[in-house]
Amino acid sequence: MENREVFVYIVISIFRSLQFLFWRFRPRYNDVTSALTRPLTSAASYDFKFMSYMVNKAKSVNKALEEAVPLREPELKIREAMRYTLLSDGKRVRPMLCLAACELVGGQESTAMSAACAIEMLHASSLILDDLPCMDNDSLRRGKPTNHIVFGESIAILASQALIALAVQKTTSSTFADVPPERILKTVQEMVKAVEGLVAGQQADLAGEGMRFDSDTGLEHLEFIHIHKTAALLEAAAVMGAIMGGGSDEEIERLRSYARCIGLMFQVVDDVLDVTKSSEELGKTAGKDLIAGKLTYPRLMGVEKSKEYAERLNIEAREHLLGFDIDKVAPLVSLADYIVNRQN
Repeated sequence: MENREVFVYIVISIFRSLQFLFWRFRPRYNDVTSALTRPLTSAASYDFKFMSYMVNKAKSVNKALEEAVPLREPELKIREAMRYTLLSDGKRVRPMLCLAACELVGGQESTAMSAACAIEMLHASSLILDDLPCMDNDSLRRGKPTNHIVFGESIAILASQALIALAVQKTTSSTFADVPPERILKTVQEMVKAVEGLVAGQQADLAGEGMRFDSDTGLEHLEFIHIHKTAALLEAAAVMGAIMGGGSDEEIERLRSYARCIGLMFQVVDDVLDVTKSSEELGKTAGKDLIAGKLTYPRLMGVEKSKEYAERLNIEAREHLLGFDIDKVAPLVSLADYIVNRQN
């Protein structure tokens, strides 16, 4: 019996040593492929400092946003309201995704910066509308009172509309970067499609409040909501960046599929956090979806199944990135990990 235990111990030790050597000295070209076949990993797996990348991109975006919405008369109050939400302490996930997609297909940060700012303007506009009493009726966003609480509903609505108009204007200013007009037109079309998606998703979200669904019908309705409401802007961000960077049709569609996966994943994680974290941890009102009777992933699937679903979406998102340059794709692989593991 002792000999058998010794034999088993030796075999396990050899296996672990070989496993260590494999991961320590594996060729770089296996980095992305292996990431798809093992459990969720961190950005460190790619020797890529994702948080530094994200902070640097956020600084560039914040500077551009600050310059895009100067305070001026006669619409001073509107612009104060626009800046209040637009320049608040956000993570800038969507503009970062736009810039990373542009760089992935061969473009430069400057090529897509106007589009990155535009997508953040649309995002800020959607947050203002989501928080209104006639919508989600929230009083806290990013740790601060929501826009309508500070400026009143009328000014908040006008600020939201102004941000949409400014987003279009900002995108069309890309001519200074020598971006061909046809790319700018396609980018604006993607923006319009995203706004249409937001409207459709919000309407379906409101319609689903308090309704009873079986698991299959409920999941179908929920995915319609969030493919249009949450994933729409992430999808637009990736596609707009790829278009501005001169990506091929195949590259654009692969990035669209990737972004749709992480968009759904973002919402699944958001729903889980809503029932597992406090308002202080989230920077917004926790548990409000439950109180409002909204259809959520934990309500349909439970918390643990929702987490498993998010992990599957992460793996699927990575599969759409196979074949891209290993170094250039690292920000997008790491972004998927960041979203699935985020805590607020």
